[in-house]
Amino acid sequence: MMNTMHENGSAHGHISPFLEIDRSDWADLAPKMEVPLTQAELIELRGLGDELDLTEVAEVYLPLSRLLNLYAENAQRLHAASTKFLGATTTSTPFVIGVAGSVAVGKSTIARLLRELLSRWEGTPRVELITTDGFLHPNAELERRGILERKGFPESYDRRALLRFVSKIKAGEREVRAPFYSHLAYDIVPDAAVTVRKPDVLIVEGLNVLQPPTTGKSLAVSDLFDFTIYVDARTSDIARWYEERFLRLQRGAFSNPRSYFHRFADLDEAAARARAQEVWKRTNEPNLIQNVRPTRPRASLILRKDTNHAVSKVLLRRT
Repeated sequence: MMNTMHENGSAHGHISPFLEIDRSDWADLAPKMEVPLTQAELIELRGLGDELDLTEVAEVYLPLSRLLNLYAENAQRLHAASTKFLGATTTSTPFVIGVAGSVAVGKSTIARLLRELLSRWEGTPRVELITTDGFLHPNAELERRGILERKGFPESYDRRALLRFVSKIKAGEREVRAPFYSHLAYDIVPDAAVTVRKPDVLIVEGLNVLQPPTTGKSLAVSDLFDFTIYVDARTSDIARWYEERFLRLQRGAFSNPRSYFHRFADLDEAAARARAQEVWKRTNEPNLIQNVRPTRPRASLILRKDTNHAVSKVLLRRT
């Protein structure tokens, strides 16, 4: 049922920290319960181009949500026991989950879905989700630094602010605020914020959330996570998904005159595909290869997607 695997994702018989579990075997771990979502709710959660259906929710994400629920409940029990042992009076802190992966791989949909599923389990009713987009430097600052076209690379984020935010969450602060990012404006919205109020679970989703500490720093935001997920797929598949998503946006959101990308709304299909491929080759693929994919071995669990966007394997770190 569960085979050892090498960290690069192919079985070689080498010692590895991961167990490789085929989807069919993973599905057998699902609790005997109905999927607590309707088709309409699932459609609202899905991102552009995601082919996620209720069968996959039942076979992949329901057992994953139960596993995460067990981890969170055990962390709460351990915290209570250690606090009692130390004679302290601190309250429990949120269980923090990091979700990483490339642009267009579907990590945002997965994070939203896990938020919904986890909130249905006893013991984790209050689940919040934050994306690292809010911690990007404003476009004006990126332009000042000459890195606007490297948006999404590690240096385009205010990593110190993100670390402070998650540190406050882990410290149990009652209310913590994060900047708000508008995908329509493609920028941080001044004087707007997302407020997180002491959840049982916080999901942090973003391209580079599994990055190790930068040179000269002793701590990274990934050090504050209790469980981490990396959403994986072949580079060629992700490139195709990105192109397809760009075309859908070009026919939809880009038509809004307030959209940062409105300039692309009138491109014909060939020109739109060429533009998507250019952006992928210039920015997203280098970021994936240089920064995002190298963090994959740091994850607690890897979801491996096939060419149809469906999860085919789950790689779970041995404990």
